Amino acid sequence: MNNQPIKVLIVDDSAVIRGLLAKALVRDAEIEVVGTAMHGDAALSWLKDRPADVVILDVEMPVMDGLETLKQLREQHPDIRVIMASSLTSSGAKTSMIALSLGADACIAKPTAGSASEAMQTVAGELIPLVKGLCGRGPARPSPPPPAVANTFLPTVRKKDSIAPPKLLVIGSSTGGPNALNRVLTDLGRDFKIPTLIVQHMPPMFTGMMARHLQSDVGRPVKEAEAGEKLQQGVTYVAPGDFHMQLEENSDGMSLSLNQDPVEHYCRPSVNPLFRSAARLAGPRTLAVMLTGMGSDGFEGTRDIVAQGGYVLAQDEASSVVWGMPGSIVNAGMAHEVLPLQEIGSRIINLCSTATSRARMECS
Repeated sequence: MNNQPIKVLIVDDSAVIRGLLAKALVRDAEIEVVGTAMHGDAALSWLKDRPADVVILDVEMPVMDGLETLKQLREQHPDIRVIMASSLTSSGAKTSMIALSLGADACIAKPTAGSASEAMQTVAGELIPLVKGLCGRGPARPSPPPPAVANTFLPTVRKKDSIAPPKLLVIGSSTGGPNALNRVLTDLGRDFKIPTLIVQHMPPMFTGMMARHLQSDVGRPVKEAEAGEKLQQGVTYVAPGDFHMQLEENSDGMSLSLNQDPVEHYCRPSVNPLFRSAARLAGPRTLAVMLTGMGSDGFEGTRDIVAQGGYVLAQDEASSVVWGMPGSIVNAGMAHEVLPLQEIGSRIINLCSTATSRARMECS
């Protein structure tokens, strides 16, 4: 076990933000803030002589902005984990999505106006687990199941040659998720028809921007979900930041429901409400995928899907940025298949095309 503290370099042109981030991080004994810099050029100079495990990088800075700094970090220091910090604005969200596509490991929103103590508490609650998770400490590893479900595991599930015709594809993801989602949805192709629903842990505004980026890359409809809209074939729906997304059944089919019920696994949106509702309404015709992410959100919802006869794919550890969410269901015996990211899209297509003649019609 590595007993050395995680070395963090903070890069931001605001002295206030640098100080707030530093004070929030040093609350944890496993983290050491080893330096700060006002812009990207200064950060790269700092790294020539000193090591860091994680760089927290502002998006907008003078001299050298966050995107250019990220490009050079990836070339010069490919093993350093990079977390982008941006304002909770449309511009900030757009730049963060670009940064993730360029190789950033995660993005966070800078604290909004409020008391310094509240801001620090918020930052510490999000940033400390993220830093530790990206470095293989704490919640990056599969978490033990909650006490309420610890003794309710189903027998370990096994791979099947064929499944019930999928009616829904539901996907959960968190840290590393945007790039993983891009790969899976792109591999599904432009003609994939099964309604696809995604919960990605992100704040408001970021989820809408991610949906637009995915649609541009994938070449078929991807949108942020709206309350009450009816599911349509060929459309991918992304849960909005700060809203749980669930499915409801009406006389003319399934529709989407959004709510701000209490957080689950410290998340809203949480994967659990979506997976639970899919299990309830689609049962064995639910195809679920758990992608890279910290913690164990989606554990209980996955259990419900398996109990109702649905089928579950999990991303493997080697291709995950962090193996918390998929690892938790794999270790509980609830994943029918554990696959590298590059094989998940093709496996979904294969499962759909070989299920039954009805499934072939839905996937055509």
